[in-house]
Amino acid sequence: MTPFPLTRREMLTRVGVGMGLVGLTQLLSDSGLLAADPARPLAPKKPHFPAKAKRVIHLFANGGPSQVDTFDPKPALGKYAGKPLPAANLRTERRTGAAFPSPFTFRKYGKSGLEVSELFARTAEHIDDICVIRSMHADVPNHEPSFLLMNTGEPRLIRPSVGSWVTYGLGSENQNLPGFVAMCPGGMPLQEAQNWQAGFLPGVYQGSYVDPKQTDVEKLVEFVKNKTAPGPAQRKQLDLLAKLNAAHQAARPNDPQLEARIQSFELAYRMQSEASEAFDTSKEPKHVLEAYGPGDQARSILLARRLVERGVRFVQVSHGPVQPWDSHDDLEVNHRRLAGQVDRAIAALLSDLKRLGLFEETLVLWGGEFGRTPVVELPTPGSNAGKVNGRDHNHWGFTVWMAGGGVKGGQAVGATDEFGFRAVENPVHVHDLHATMLLLLGFDHEKFTYRYAGRDFRLTDVKGTVVKQVLK
Repeated sequence: MTPFPLTRREMLTRVGVGMGLVGLTQLLSDSGLLAADPARPLAPKKPHFPAKAKRVIHLFANGGPSQVDTFDPKPALGKYAGKPLPAANLRTERRTGAAFPSPFTFRKYGKSGLEVSELFARTAEHIDDICVIRSMHADVPNHEPSFLLMNTGEPRLIRPSVGSWVTYGLGSENQNLPGFVAMCPGGMPLQEAQNWQAGFLPGVYQGSYVDPKQTDVEKLVEFVKNKTAPGPAQRKQLDLLAKLNAAHQAARPNDPQLEARIQSFELAYRMQSEASEAFDTSKEPKHVLEAYGPGDQARSILLARRLVERGVRFVQVSHGPVQPWDSHDDLEVNHRRLAGQVDRAIAALLSDLKRLGLFEETLVLWGGEFGRTPVVELPTPGSNAGKVNGRDHNHWGFTVWMAGGGVKGGQAVGATDEFGFRAVENPVHVHDLHATMLLLLGFDHEKFTYRYAGRDFRLTDVKGTVVKQVLK
């Protein structure tokens, strides 16, 4: 008879060590110190190097806000009011006319003395924490490709969105909520789900869209609650479904849509308890609700804070649904109305992040897909209402700003010409913006890649330079 290879003491010792390793494995995984677990694709992961920012809130002013009416004052426009500008290469998408001075007043704010329009007077109270990039430029003056360029780094082809890249690289700090949430009150923005698509990345990294215009959580997140089966029964159903899916998937390897569907079942189950609480703003104190102000946009920005507070990695709040900042006419009325919907809430968001100790680890980005011309747009069939009081698209020079997450505030980076048309000092392309964001999140944008179709792809394609002036 073969003797037992282990003594009782040796067996107990090994079992005890094994149980400890089980706990250690879970701890290391939750801390992002363990290699990626295919069963938990959204588990926290470590970036290339220690990061300043751990999460992102993108406030997307879709439609193209005017830089010369918000964060890039151009007093020279007053000198040429009603006259042609002496610019030899002022090329625009449509017919444009004379110089159009801003109808809004600018003044200096904070210790830095940066000038900001009256439209964003409350946001400007935080200007010493904000880095204004006044020399942004994109590729074309059209909404569709510019939306995709800003949100995915590629204006034409299917590519993963910024939020998908970030969650692919970092995972999420909350396994009961999506790692990437996209919000747009009242419907989807132009290009719809392409703005938060996963592209060739696994589908689990795609943004989860919710319409924050809905205040009932069961309408906000469709089917968030299962009314036919209690939790234990659902768990048994999902376990059975997982076995069937695993057998189905074994015969169809490398099917990203199937993998995304399987992961969505598990996430939906886990969201039932936590999503209801996360999206319920009624639990906020009265003074917090009053600080953000009324309206769907303000509520969306408050939800963004609640989501990152609960570990969601990337939140985009789109001002929408259709491109509202696209002021081809009635710019003064429209820009004042739109800024009024978000200025108070943006200021409250920055204050709240500081109050909660999240500001230094949360990167906040505001801006549109391009800017607007410093000259008035002339009536063109189908382009405006025949009014001469708006601005055309302008991709040659526009403004975005960033705050928190390792950003050096109280400064303006780059500059447009004296009229605000073209970036002339330290031009920053969208690829440069993305490279800088990734650096703040702990990634070398040239090495942060995903192999697909025989090529190593990256968010910044084959371009992009980190804008070091932005960094602390």
